[in-house]
Order: sequence, then structure tokens, then C-alpha cells
Amino acid sequence: MTVRYIGSGPYCYANSLAMVMGARAHDPSAIEVLTGSPFGATFIAGLPYFSPAGWNPDIGLTLAIEALGWRCERSAGGDAAAAIGRLREACQDGPVLVGPVELGLLSYMPGQGTPIGSDHFVVVLTVDDATVTLHDPHGHPHATLPLPAFVAAWRAETVPYPSTPFTMRAGFQRVRDVDPERALRGWLPDAVRWLDGSPGAGATVERIADLVTADLDAKTHGHLVHFAVRVGARRLADTSAWLGRIGRSTAAEIADVQARLLGGVQYDLVAGDHLAAAAALRKLAPTYAALRAALGTPS
Repeated sequence: MTVRYIGSGPYCYANSLAMVMGARAHDPSAIEVLTGSPFGATFIAGLPYFSPAGWNPDIGLTLAIEALGWRCERSAGGDAAAAIGRLREACQDGPVLVGPVELGLLSYMPGQGTPIGSDHFVVVLTVDDATVTLHDPHGHPHATLPLPAFVAAWRAETVPYPSTPFTMRAGFQRVRDVDPERALRGWLPDAVRWLDGSPGAGATVERIADLVTADLDAKTHGHLVHFAVRVGARRLADTSAWLGRIGRSTAAEIADVQARLLGGVQYDLVAGDHLAAAAALRKLAPTYAALRAALGTPS
């Protein structure tokens, strides 16, 4: 079975889901918005993320799959031998979405081989007695990994949020004909609920701004410039585009402002201008309440 490769490291779970959906796949940008990831800001294991409090990609995948009219079988836990057995069996019927896995243990990537506390999602294509072959959306189609190394990553012991080892999704079927626009219209109340989460996104972004100006250690700086800012800005840009497509023009304009503000933080952080970065974040903070108000108002 040929599985079309779709790649983007920061959108790993959205691209992985699109790959397993096959010829009827939805745009990964729509999948990402429907996971709920753009609608908030939080800290996880001491690091800032531009995603909602209480959210994680495993939760988001479940939401997006259902909203788009699909179903699959999610399984997790057990020992390594049982997990490999069910993965091998599932691969007989098609590609399998696997994750979270520990990114740092995917040793086909140069410089990797030790845990870095970063989650990732991949599509497993085949499993034999010695090797797993997979599509990694972080730029590695048809990557191979020795079975013990794959199992170590799949245990997900060091991902930054609570997770169950050996989580996978298989048997994808489209059970309702739902286009992304219709899915998003029906999903907007969930976006409002994420924005209503506690603590509020605006207060969290203010806290991030304080951190940037007061004590931005090397680990947090690296996390922001290599991942959190760019994926956060991309999520908001995609949110703006999809809200515009369903006629929510006010909310789309707010999300566009958010994307521009957060995207502009990237250069300031890389250049070491932490005061400018913090100023942009303080402008960003109140926009989450504005977006919540716009989404809570019928079009």
C-alpha cells in the first residue's frame, strides 16, 4: 500500500493524520485548527506553549477525527511485546498513526539518540522482526529504526505531558461526509471552551512576557525560538484563514493580528531584543479575550 508522504515537523500530528486518511484526507491546516491547539496559552513542565491549558495533541487528535466525520481504533498501554504485536497486526490493514513518541530517541535524525522531553507523532508503515519503517513528518519519509529503538521512543516516558505508553490509532474510516468548513462551524463552541480555560490565555501570555524580560534561560529561549513561537504563529495564521472561509470575519481579523504579533516575536528573540519581544507579547495578551468574544457572538 502506497502512503503519500506529507511533511511538517511542528504540525506532526496533523500531517500524520492526513497521511493515514489517504486519498480522502483533509488539509492539515484544517486538522490543526480542529484539534483546538490555537485557542490558548499555557505552561507545560515549566515551558511556555501557545496552546490551551489542559490540551495536548492526543486530546486534539480525538477532537479533530470526530469533528471531520472519521473514526478509528485508539489503543494504548500494555507491555512492549503486546504493543508490537498489535502494531504489526494493524499494519497489515494500512498505515498506523503512532504517538506520542520521544523525539530525541528517533535516532535516524542526526544528533538524536537521547531523550529531550519532546513529543512527536509518526505514521508506521511496516513492522518486521528487526525494523520499523515509518513516515516521519519531520522531513523523513520511509525512515527505518531498529525495533528496540522504536520501542524505547514509543514508551513516551519523557514527553512533557501525561501520556500512556504505546499509544496508536488504526483502522481509519470516514463515516460521515463532513467538509472542514462545516466541521469548523460546528466546532466553534469547543474553541470558546478552550479559550475559557483556567488560567486565562491572556494572563499566561503576560507571564511569558515577564519571563522573557526577567530570566529567560537557555532552555526556554531555545524552546521558544525553535518551536513554540513559530508553531504558535502558524496555528493562528491557519485559524484566521479558516475562520475567514466560514464567514467569521471579525474573529478572522483578530486571529490574523495574533499571528502577526506572535510571528514578529521570532526575530526579536533570536536577535536578543527581549524588551521588544515582551512588548509584542503584551499586545498579544488581550487578543485572546477579544477572540473569545468574537467567537461567542453569532455571525
